[in-house]
Amino acid sequence: MTAEPRSAGAEPCPARPELLGGAEPCPAGTDVEPRLVVDGVEVARYLVRPDLDLRHGPRPYLHPVRTRAGTPVTGALPADHVWHLGASLAVQDVDGVNLWGGRTYVRGTGYTWRDDHGVIAHTGWRERAADRLDHDLEWRNRHGRVLLREHRRITAAPAGEDAWWLDLSATLTSATGGDVRLGSPATNGRPGGAGYGGFFWRAVADGEPLVRTDDAEGEEAVNGSAAPWLALSATAPGGGAYTLVFTGLGPGDRWFVRTAMYPGVCAAYAFDSPAVVAAGRPRHNRHRVLVADGHLGPADIAARLDAAAVR
Repeated sequence: MTAEPRSAGAEPCPARPELLGGAEPCPAGTDVEPRLVVDGVEVARYLVRPDLDLRHGPRPYLHPVRTRAGTPVTGALPADHVWHLGASLAVQDVDGVNLWGGRTYVRGTGYTWRDDHGVIAHTGWRERAADRLDHDLEWRNRHGRVLLREHRRITAAPAGEDAWWLDLSATLTSATGGDVRLGSPATNGRPGGAGYGGFFWRAVADGEPLVRTDDAEGEEAVNGSAAPWLALSATAPGGGAYTLVFTGLGPGDRWFVRTAMYPGVCAAYAFDSPAVVAAGRPRHNRHRVLVADGHLGPADIAARLDAAAVR
């Protein structure tokens, strides 16, 4: 069931193009893994067309993401949740289409395998450079019907000698002629604060990481928070301490956090109530993540956010 993404040679065309609704042709020699570079150091790769089982929610994703010292801070295709793909945009319920991967939460039934998976497909580049990637995407159901069109821009910038900023902005526009509903397991009836779906970061950790906001600490305290920032500090398997500081909740967004079961943080778009991409009214999101070496304390985090004018 698990399919590893191809990562060598020319960019592969999708194994099942009929599910993508006629994807952009794959030009010979196109790099399937564009790199982001900060001061000459590769800090992330971007898998644009991963060749994955449809049940894993195929979509572009960043992996591996690394600190400036080279510590990996993302996980992809983990055994516990194979559809967790580094850092990506993914929503489990987009007008009834699963664009997250895995089983779908059905009210009154629970998690169920359904033939409702779609894809988030790259359709064309606007700009590609060492520190920025700018492209267009379509959010499609399994038959190729386009639900949302997206313009995404990703940039990387230095933040001192021990850190860098990842900046991902995304504009979602309805492609159906009507409103498009974004939901989550929580909005479909699952209890326990499982409102995931949005900008999701699957981290890696040796042991349980520490999560905190400006006024709370620990998974139970910060899950569902609307704090202006959320930090996850961990030690990567094999060594290497790091801290991720997330910012960029939009109106109505909440932080979805897991540390005990697995390390993950999501800027969730439909944490406790559905969100809507209204016809003719694009939804704009901007997510910024400070990727730093070492375990940063609250005072250090606050100083770095102030220096970057991010609060």
